[in-house]
Amino acid sequence: MAAHGHSAACCSIPPIISKGYEAKGKYEELGGFKTYVTGPSSGKALLYVFDIFGFFPQSLQGADILSTSDKHNQYRVFMPDFFHGKPADITWFPPDTDEKKQNMGNFFQNQGAPPKTAKIVPDLLKDIEKKYPEIKTWGIAGFCWGGKIVSLVSQSGTPFTAAAEIHPAMVDPEEATAITIPLCMLASKDEPAEDVKKFEENLKVEKYVETYSDQIHGWMAARSNLDDPKNKSEYERGYKQLLEFFGKHM
Repeated sequence: MAAHGHSAACCSIPPIISKGYEAKGKYEELGGFKTYVTGPSSGKALLYVFDIFGFFPQSLQGADILSTSDKHNQYRVFMPDFFHGKPADITWFPPDTDEKKQNMGNFFQNQGAPPKTAKIVPDLLKDIEKKYPEIKTWGIAGFCWGGKIVSLVSQSGTPFTAAAEIHPAMVDPEEATAITIPLCMLASKDEPAEDVKKFEENLKVEKYVETYSDQIHGWMAARSNLDDPKNKSEYERGYKQLLEFFGKHM
């Protein structure tokens, strides 16, 4: 396991809001996508690839945390709506009935095919840079479904300098062998442990991999129950680790 970047002193995360979070950013149309944009003007930017549930308060709060909580590094964060206003319904999860399974299957077939989304990312960044020409360096953080996107866009020729996968869906150890930039993976107890272990072993780049063994898939995104003190603490710790990693590698 790779060492931390900055010490924890790098980051001053504001108090986590468990309910009724008011997002600090604004929505813009960028590259054909409604995009949540937060953070100051900066030469450093992060693409935040949300989970299948879209613009959820916990995800928006996470984007705001990443933008300004590191006193050494500030980022402009972009969260595009890759689902064009039709995310998955959180009541479908877990898919424990035939109807929920059908709904999830239809969603992935029609909306959520990661290779399709990964292909459009480089052009999207170029469109964003037309409006924000000060951006010189990109990082990417992908959550659940977004983690798969990260694996696919962090290979040879990537426009990104550093990448993070958070409780990633569909972990494929083979993809790790092709990743060419520093990568952080924060796994939950719900990802297959053997796949996470093999993924880490196959990474040939600088890395930080940790499993949050008491957290569910989705604890840093839409599925986090921030009313639970332990969940809130681990949500905060996870974002702090992302900031340390990006601070070291961007």
